[in-house]
Amino acid sequence: MAPLFKCLEACFELFVPLVVADMIDVGIARGDVSYILSRGCLLLLLAAVGLICSITAQYFAATAAAGIGRSISDNLFSHIMKLGYKEIDEIGTAKLLTRISSDVTRVQTGINMFLRLFMRSPFIVFGSVIMAFTVDPGSGPIFIILVAVLMVIVFGILFGTMPYYNKVQLSLDRVTLLTRETLSGQRVIRAFNRQENEKEEFLSENGRLVSFQLFAGKISALMNPLTLAAVNIGIVCLLYTGAIRVNIGDLTQGETIALVNYMNQILVELIKLANLIIQISRALTSMKRINEIMDIQNSMDVNASAAAGSNEGNGSANGTSGAVLDTSSDTAAAACDMASGTRSDASAAPPVIEFRDVSFGYGSGKNRVLSDISFEARRGDSIGIIGGTGSGKSTLVNLIPRFYDVSEGSILLDGKDIRKDDISELRSRIGIVPQKAGLFAMSLRDNLRLGAPEADDEALLRAMEDAQAAELLTIKKGGLDHQIEQDGRNLSGGQRQRVTIARALARDPEILILDDAASALDFATDSRLRKSLRKYSGRMTVFIVSQRVSAVRDCDKIIVLSNGHMAGIGTHKELLLGCPEYREICETQMTKEEVERDENA
Repeated sequence: MAPLFKCLEACFELFVPLVVADMIDVGIARGDVSYILSRGCLLLLLAAVGLICSITAQYFAATAAAGIGRSISDNLFSHIMKLGYKEIDEIGTAKLLTRISSDVTRVQTGINMFLRLFMRSPFIVFGSVIMAFTVDPGSGPIFIILVAVLMVIVFGILFGTMPYYNKVQLSLDRVTLLTRETLSGQRVIRAFNRQENEKEEFLSENGRLVSFQLFAGKISALMNPLTLAAVNIGIVCLLYTGAIRVNIGDLTQGETIALVNYMNQILVELIKLANLIIQISRALTSMKRINEIMDIQNSMDVNASAAAGSNEGNGSANGTSGAVLDTSSDTAAAACDMASGTRSDASAAPPVIEFRDVSFGYGSGKNRVLSDISFEARRGDSIGIIGGTGSGKSTLVNLIPRFYDVSEGSILLDGKDIRKDDISELRSRIGIVPQKAGLFAMSLRDNLRLGAPEADDEALLRAMEDAQAAELLTIKKGGLDHQIEQDGRNLSGGQRQRVTIARALARDPEILILDDAASALDFATDSRLRKSLRKYSGRMTVFIVSQRVSAVRDCDKIIVLSNGHMAGIGTHKELLLGCPEYREICETQMTKEEVERDENA
């Protein structure tokens, strides 16, 4: 509808020079005031109808562009939400923010301009040439030469600036990244007095962005003077030849004015067309960048079953049985028991979670973050995971809910490879407390219900009490209706962690993962929290990631990681006696007397 009404507007506009020529040749030449007034009224009518068509076209173009922009944003956001951690890490948050904001806006603007001008501008240009031939065929060659010269100028400038607009968008990604990092890390920057360094880095990158924009702008700035010069030379030629032909009677004064008007229309529309093509080229660049994101698929969702079968084959080649339900493998048993021996009762219940020769690496996976990890966790077990910084503790527990897929080996849930299960069903059985307490700008109740939408207030209060967060209900106004700010800025670090623990407990999961969830808690609160979690020991398998020996010492099994390898697995006492890495950690956190007492206990 928008191009249709724009073409109707263009038709009325093409008639204007003819009416003006008639007004000059008939009305003014004869001194007929009534004829002049009638033609003036006709001009007003053409202007009014053209205005109505223009407004209608603008309405439809804006509606279509806004609708398409909304659809692209919705689809892009939905697609991003389906991507895995691996893809998000590779793309980067800054790029995603630019794609869903700046690039979508450019596409929407380009569509709006396209619908309004793509049909109108060529229609006016070629229509003016045709109308000029109908007015005076002898002046037609001047129009053809002028249009050719203008096309060379316009498209030459266009193709000269297009590569720089792509550089502008890439530089904008970098500026967005720096801005995001500076705003999110402003406390660290101020604490270390790095404001000037950040300013210099930002000004440097922003300067590159400005330089690209200025260079493209300088080239684009040549368009108006060059096109105006070409058109003015064309008008001089028309007036020169027109004056001679008017003098000999081959051309009327009104026809000469009509030809000049048509030439001005060509100038205006070619400039509009050039700006349109620039907008479209930028929109196409942005659309290409958006499509790059849309083309990225979640590696965990594509051919999941085939990938599982392939990795199981790899596990067999590494010495692990390919049968998913075979839990009696000598390799698995050996990996799960230390030389000193751990609980390996054949009459025990089957494991809920089992790692079989699991290896994992980020990105291409060439550099392994985890290597040959094998252990079992039964229902009701508490599994402690401890190790130095960068040893792979968080990575290990992130593999359980399939935030990432294993590179080699397999993870079994109730005897079945987790890659063969529906990922939503898998995660519905798991409660996670991440290292960074992620809270949203909504009420405390809504934050707690993120994992359990159907939970009533009684269940939420019980979860808050078990997470040692009940005091928040009295300290903060409104109780469960208390409004949490973005990222929980109106809560302390310990309060944020306890709320996230309560959020995980509210869904009553089968598997609870606490990824360094008590790092901001004092020892007394941490101790009360661990005691309250014991009530779930009969039905919940708990994974506790921590650097504190006190947080994991009472666990049924403790896994010690060192540079991605499992240095030992067993109870606190067994590891003190048989795992040098664990003993070293204990000696840095406990007194010598406490270590000796635990050894002899």
